[in-house]
Amino acid sequence: MERGNSTVVTEFILLGLTQSQDAELLVFVLVSLFYIVILPGNFLIILTIKSDPGLAAPLYFFLGNLAFLDASYSFIVSPRMLVDFFSEKKVISYRGCITQLFFLHFLGAGEMFLLVVMAFDRYIAICRPLHYATVMNPRACYALLLALWLGGFAHSIVQVALILHLPFCGPNQLDNFFCDVPQVIKLACTDTFVVELLMVSNSGLLTLLCFLGLLASYAVILCRVKGHSSEGKSKAIYTCTTHIIIVFLMFGPAIFIYTRPFRAFPADKVVSLFHTVIFPLLNPVIYTLRNQEVKASMIKLLSQYVVC
Repeated sequence: MERGNSTVVTEFILLGLTQSQDAELLVFVLVSLFYIVILPGNFLIILTIKSDPGLAAPLYFFLGNLAFLDASYSFIVSPRMLVDFFSEKKVISYRGCITQLFFLHFLGAGEMFLLVVMAFDRYIAICRPLHYATVMNPRACYALLLALWLGGFAHSIVQVALILHLPFCGPNQLDNFFCDVPQVIKLACTDTFVVELLMVSNSGLLTLLCFLGLLASYAVILCRVKGHSSEGKSKAIYTCTTHIIIVFLMFGPAIFIYTRPFRAFPADKVVSLFHTVIFPLLNPVIYTLRNQEVKASMIKLLSQYVVC
């Protein structure tokens, strides 16, 4: 079956989220409503942060980028999934599959690194307040932003390079509603043990290490704020709690999907749905709902447009 690195398969058939039409209709309605309501909220967050000079701190700069990353991430899977609900045969070309896979990991890894940067920002702000303005100056913020984009690109290009090296000569049915590494690798016409090991180390191990590092950093921050005033302590705890919620929403499904051998589990598709569609749109909204400054600025911005 092995044919060097030549690719015979020109398209993949997506088996979809479920075979039940009633379940598909229910998911379509729920995801559509969620998409229509929450996605504009992400763009509103970006507009609010850009238009309000009072939200010029690094925290809000990174929050705006998180909203942008999550909004972009939601365009990778959701639109095609919604269209496929009405398609009798869900087909994606080989190139389209590789492109989807690339952007999925590019933006996903970028967001993961952004959460690490935001944890670093909170550590400096809370534990080294006198050095905060020096360390987190605008040039440093843009350098960190560039670094996380380059990190996401490097991570994704490794994933794609390993996939492109594999021969695909049939079958071509992907048991999912989008293209991702675990399902695509299983269709290769060769022994994929080494590739799976490399994929798990590139995605799974990296995700797990970042997750544990983030939890450790927030534990250190929470320990440090014990000596602060009651007002400063409550604000720091409130901010860190919000960050920890996002960390679990972002990393929980990713750890479930990528830190184990690529075997199918009944919960895989449901976890993937939340990981690629639901949670990315929710993350900035959770940050905003728990941030009084952004909420007040957003209400002010909306009131100006309503009055006009």
